[in-house]
Amino acid sequence: MNKKIIGYLITVLLIGSMVVLMIKSNLEKTEPIENYLAGSEEMPGLKKGTTPPDFELTTLAGDVVKLSDLKGKKVVLNFWASWCGPCKVEMPHMEKYYKKNKDKENVEFLAVNLTTGEKRGIEGVEQFVDAYGLTFPIPMDFDGTVMKQYEVMTIPTTYMIGTDGIIAFKKVGPMDEKMLKALIDNLN
Repeated sequence: MNKKIIGYLITVLLIGSMVVLMIKSNLEKTEPIENYLAGSEEMPGLKKGTTPPDFELTTLAGDVVKLSDLKGKKVVLNFWASWCGPCKVEMPHMEKYYKKNKDKENVEFLAVNLTTGEKRGIEGVEQFVDAYGLTFPIPMDFDGTVMKQYEVMTIPTTYMIGTDGIIAFKKVGPMDEKMLKALIDNLN
């Protein structure tokens, strides 16, 4: 009987290890940057070459941000939620890039929280921001208006906006620091 239980435990551990390795392998695979530089027109949402809708939202810190006020800067407009697994993977990369490059690259990050879908409300968002040490602005989309304007179906979704205020790229899914750099470097 004990040998049977030990056998089951070993089987469960092996299967669990294989699942973890497969997930890790999938997260490490990144699509070639060229796919994003060319534009992803087949995905739902706003298209490359269009002017994004302007919006005004209050950040978690209580500041008001208006997208049109950022014209002249490169803008990384990210949509996320605290319960989103891929968002958790992406945020440390975004923070690391932001801290190193926000001033010298003329770039601003706006990580719009889809507050309507937050299970733990503002408290959950605050805990997430604290846990990841995020320093970029976190605008709160309390009623889902901006999410609808930008046709966000999957999170994270990120729009890269050039200094001319035009959408240059759209990325659905998490990004790492290398991908962020490549996309931002290709903004005007």
